[in-house]
Amino acid sequence: MKRRLLAVNLILAALIAALGAHLRGTWLEERAREQQVRSQPLRVLPAPPITPANAPAPLQAAQYIEIAQKMLFSKDRNPNVEEVVAPPKPMPPLPVAHGVFLFGDAPTVILSEKAGAPHKAYRPGQTVGEFKLVAVNNKEIEFEWEGKSIKRSLQELLEEGAKQGAPSASTQAEAPAAAPRPAATSSSALSGAKSGPGVDIGASVRACAPGDASPAGTVQDGMRKVITDSPFGKVCRWEPVK
Repeated sequence: MKRRLLAVNLILAALIAALGAHLRGTWLEERAREQQVRSQPLRVLPAPPITPANAPAPLQAAQYIEIAQKMLFSKDRNPNVEEVVAPPKPMPPLPVAHGVFLFGDAPTVILSEKAGAPHKAYRPGQTVGEFKLVAVNNKEIEFEWEGKSIKRSLQELLEEGAKQGAPSASTQAEAPAAAPRPAATSSSALSGAKSGPGVDIGASVRACAPGDASPAGTVQDGMRKVITDSPFGKVCRWEPVK
């Protein structure tokens, strides 16, 4: 057994010695080749021919006139600046007024968005088309449009509504449910050419139609016309005949 191990060890030692001799021979050959390459003189290659560039065109001051005019730090800078201003937006026609109720917690005004449009009851803070109703009293109405305050005489808007004519019964609108139901309407807010009961203002009472010229006590469609005095003038309404 020991003889076999000894024989194997001898064989491995011989292989290692042979491999070392081979590696040393290879290293010596590579070193000799490197020295041979380094000992050879270098060949200097001629430089490539240089083609001269085209001569630049002569400068012309007229080509730089725009830069000179727009230069911020130049004394002769062109002061003419073109400003493009958008044309202001035209204001649409104001809403048309048909009447006003100055009773209850807040005033209520009957408006049409435009001529011929159905009229509705509006209170301050509500929007009428492009306008916002800001305030209303027995003399004037204030609107807001594009951040601007617009005030108009109440009588002026009422007269404009009278020129347009009273709308038909199919286009008359009811007041909003949240608004208190007033018991009467100011006679100064009534103008037009139609007589007889107008818009239902609650509690079976109707407002006088614009331009109602019938005398007090007139009975029509089961309603009696009643005119009373108030701090704002004559108050007209139609009440059911009892």
